[in-house]
Amino acid sequence: MTSPIPTNLVLGFLGVGKTTAILDLLKNKPDGEVWAVLVNEFGEVGIDGAILETEGAFVREVPGGCMCCVAGLPMQIGLNQLIHKARPDRLLIEPTGLGHPSQIIETLTGTHYRDVLELGPVLCLVDPRRLDEPRVTENVQFQDQVAAADIVVANKTDLCQPEQIARFDDWLAGLQPAKNAVFHTRQGRMDIAWLDGRTALSAVSSPHAHHHQESAGLAPVTDIRDQPWQRASNQGQGHFSLGWRVHPDTVFSETALLALFMDDRFARFKAVVHTRDGWRTINMADGALSVSECEPRELSRIEVISEQTLDMDELDASLRTSIEQTDSSC
Repeated sequence: MTSPIPTNLVLGFLGVGKTTAILDLLKNKPDGEVWAVLVNEFGEVGIDGAILETEGAFVREVPGGCMCCVAGLPMQIGLNQLIHKARPDRLLIEPTGLGHPSQIIETLTGTHYRDVLELGPVLCLVDPRRLDEPRVTENVQFQDQVAAADIVVANKTDLCQPEQIARFDDWLAGLQPAKNAVFHTRQGRMDIAWLDGRTALSAVSSPHAHHHQESAGLAPVTDIRDQPWQRASNQGQGHFSLGWRVHPDTVFSETALLALFMDDRFARFKAVVHTRDGWRTINMADGALSVSECEPRELSRIEVISEQTLDMDELDASLRTSIEQTDSSC
């Protein structure tokens, strides 16, 4: 590389809208520039990466928990592949909403990447409504995501009451050191100008608070043609995920899927899925549901995240009832 790649972290707690915000940035990137995205998901099936690829960016996924675990090896592999394949003009990194930023920032600013990446402002999205929830505000991951940020963005303000937005502003005003900037937005709309500059490398309160998961290594994913119905699970940081990869010949009922997964037990439900009416991107967080059309993909991906343990066999059986027609091999 002839000059360091401008790089930004986009932080935020589970379900705050990070992927939607990055999609908005990609839609508005300067013509002629190549952007790359390293996306980390708590779940195992890589839905956010599949969504981000729709905007033509080079995307690399680090599924299965916090990318900083196992000494950052999955993260470094993903970064190196993106840098050499895409040679991007800008790199965006979306860690899992349940992850801790300290080791990620340490890796990005360490000797290996010091001359390769230039870390710009760290952005953190916050849903003002969740400041009413002690389980969020007392969570060390949430606290240190905010602490590490140079810019804090109140997202989903169209869903907030005026007093919730006022509380957000009062809360930010009381933080020390003060943030470089604070913005309000809705539906993840971001200004590319927010990405410019350098990070202050703000200290976090508990840099070693994250309990790293042991990893069995980067296991290869089975070809969907050989195993057309695949299941995966993960747990950590008080949350549990169940996910499915399904052959694209399997067609689901959109109505049945929505009915199945509008379940109070689920903190998140997201899918990129083949339905009778075409391919759909489905996203549910905090009771808010969005469904949009998308281009056909190489397979369907479905995932739920919950704060309680879930019965994989029970949900698997229920999911199969939403199939309209399927390849006989399933």
